[in-house]
Amino acid sequence: MSEGTSLKRLVLRLMLLTVVMFAFGFALVPIYDVMCKAFGINGKTGGQYEGSQVSDMNRSVKVQFMSTNASDMVWEFYSTADQIDVNPGAVNQMVFIARNPTDKPMSAQAIPSITPAEAAAYFHKTECFCFTQQVLQPGERIEMPVRFIVDRDLPKDVKHLTLAYTLFDITARHPPVAHLAGQAKQGAR
Repeated sequence: MSEGTSLKRLVLRLMLLTVVMFAFGFALVPIYDVMCKAFGINGKTGGQYEGSQVSDMNRSVKVQFMSTNASDMVWEFYSTADQIDVNPGAVNQMVFIARNPTDKPMSAQAIPSITPAEAAAYFHKTECFCFTQQVLQPGERIEMPVRFIVDRDLPKDVKHLTLAYTLFDITARHPPVAHLAGQAKQGAR
């Protein structure tokens, strides 16, 4: 076998490995979601809650709020309070603030989680910015509410919950409409 043929095979294998790694990277989020659901880990919250409950005024649960950015996200992102005390069954609200400090439109998606994980089934969101993608123009700031109910059936030994959001930059996969319009104008030149 010639050295040129060996080099071609090596390059072909490296290209194949690159494609496989790229595909695996896209498959990680759905695989992660399936694993979390199957094993009940990471306290992933469900979708929008449509029920209602009567408040238990004799009981109080502390809900802490955390907000972080994924490594490539540059937005400012935070809650208006670090924590609140809530009564199980009552409707509560917390407002999160996001600001795009860049000079270009960006799209983002917030991914929630609840700890302790066993409490996730008792945390119901009635309205949440995490249900939709957020698009902010350059310098734009937005207030994003999350309305929630801590279920009355929350085990009595759970007295503290943490609702955490991680904000991801999804601009490359879901370009903002204004961003697409700009590309169309550039392409027409």
